[in-house]
Amino acid sequence: MKDSNKLKKATYHLWTFTISKLISSFGAQVYSFAVSFYILQLTGSATSFAANLICNILPRTLAAPFAGYITDKYSRKIIAITAQIATTVAITGLLVVTLSSGLSLIAIYTTSCILSLTSMFSGVAFTSSITGLVDKERIQKAMSLNQMSISFAAIASPAVGGLLYGAVSMPVFLIMYIAASSLAIVLESTMNFNLFAHRKEEVEGEPKETMWQSMKAGISYLKLQPLLMAIIWISLLINFLFGAFEVGYSFILIEKMKMASQRFGFTQGAFAIGMLLLSIYFSIRKEVNYPLLVSKRAIIGMGVMMGAVAGPILMSLTDNSIFVYYLMIMFSLGALVITVNTPIMVMMQKQIDDDYKGRVFSILETMSMALMPLGMVLYGFLYDVFPAQWILLISASLFVGVTLILARPSVVRKAHPELEKVRAHRRGVAS
Repeated sequence: MKDSNKLKKATYHLWTFTISKLISSFGAQVYSFAVSFYILQLTGSATSFAANLICNILPRTLAAPFAGYITDKYSRKIIAITAQIATTVAITGLLVVTLSSGLSLIAIYTTSCILSLTSMFSGVAFTSSITGLVDKERIQKAMSLNQMSISFAAIASPAVGGLLYGAVSMPVFLIMYIAASSLAIVLESTMNFNLFAHRKEEVEGEPKETMWQSMKAGISYLKLQPLLMAIIWISLLINFLFGAFEVGYSFILIEKMKMASQRFGFTQGAFAIGMLLLSIYFSIRKEVNYPLLVSKRAIIGMGVMMGAVAGPILMSLTDNSIFVYYLMIMFSLGALVITVNTPIMVMMQKQIDDDYKGRVFSILETMSMALMPLGMVLYGFLYDVFPAQWILLISASLFVGVTLILARPSVVRKAHPELEKVRAHRRGVAS
């Protein structure tokens, strides 16, 4: 009876977690869309717009290691709820400033910095708590539903943001965001973050670790996990090389192909739809048997798609053909991103000790984002100097090469020793 109640509570967690994530992701993305629009309308400056992007990336990158320590040290439920309350307070503060003295860039930048930190703390707390919230058999479903809510928000938020931005004033818009954020707080407060958790109890009189010792312990734990280290290095280098696509895609379609803004928006939507459909697929299928192998193949597929972006520059195509070609590429990339992330995240959830999850996931986030700004600056310079097609093709080749080296067959065999037996059995059956 006790197990039955736990499973019912886990089912409740699956849906409250998904709804809470959908509300917070949707609110954050609609807010981001409206604020970006406002900045460009107010200043017409790309520099002011870029400054807001930096306010979104830099604080979370700098604070991620500390978030890992705090998440492993204190109650993850309290951290998640506090982060959501801080989001609500920050938006309320922006509303008060808007009503009293008018919206200013300083107020927007300050709010963006706070929201960057709160979303990062909330994200690390929730990611570290998946195995505490749901039973082992439904970890993949939980990860997929989480990704579905993010993908759905990515598809719908530009349309809703555009509609609201034209229809209501900024104060009304902020009040709607405050209401949504408050609902997320209520949902999160009903969840039991320790339902299935296996965290170490603190012993009375035992000397307490300092923050620095705790962070060093997290790095030492990672060093003893060669598979996790391989995943982190792949993530670091792949995110850096993916800058060739992040910068090049918009540059090629808008500058080289002169694609209409509406069509360009449709190609961006195809990416989110690919993510959403694969998230639904992973939420209903059984767990992947060989996650590292599946992710390796999907990363190679991403490299191929990245190189294929250069295709229309190298051959002559009609405008309609170019549009359909990029729709297919973006849909495939969205699907491949989920195929990379979901199996690997499920594997990490199961392999990482509950007491180290916060630190490991925060190190992964820091490493993933560390080279992204550098990659964007470097590729921005390269696209101004060299032909776009060669930058993409060389970067795509490096992308595939790095994956083949860091996820070589010996690494895959260590991750999945049972795979060799299955292959030997198949060879025996075939002969």
